[in-house]
Amino acid sequence: MTRILFVCTANICRSAYAELRTAQRGVEGLEVSSAGTHGWIDHPMDRPMAAELRARGVDPSGFRSRRLTKGMVDEADVVLTATAAHRTFVLQELPTAVRRTFSLGQLAAALEAVPAGVSGQELLAAARRARATAVSDDDVADPFGRGQEAAAAAAAHIDELLDRLLPRLHLSL
Repeated sequence: MTRILFVCTANICRSAYAELRTAQRGVEGLEVSSAGTHGWIDHPMDRPMAAELRARGVDPSGFRSRRLTKGMVDEADVVLTATAAHRTFVLQELPTAVRRTFSLGQLAAALEAVPAGVSGQELLAAARRARATAVSDDDVADPFGRGQEAAAAAAAHIDELLDRLLPRLHLSL
């Protein structure tokens, strides 16, 4: 089982959306969860982001936010953050997670640089070697408090990144 932990700020928009959209795809051998660097504890998803999930056939009603802990990071095989700043936060708290912590955009770009046919643990090792510095240009913008249009843009960006990442990760399980 490969465990992916998605991380954003409050765990009510981006990381929650990424967790539930990934779970919806039902990738065998993949366990997903999410948390927030400054996560609210036990809150439902932000309404506009929840609406984006509903529009894609996912019921977010059972979701509850969590605050990121060392144990969550330690248990994850891959930590995927919404932004470069979230990645920095994780690594400041847990520098030992550097080999398995990427921003979503950073890992998507790195995987595209890895030749086809590389899989398993070698895929992530090759992605680590190919990764560039996480930069804000790759960030998923925070839609919180910005309305449905911002939520739709964040959802579309996350979907695009997941479309680039999950097929490669699925093949490596």
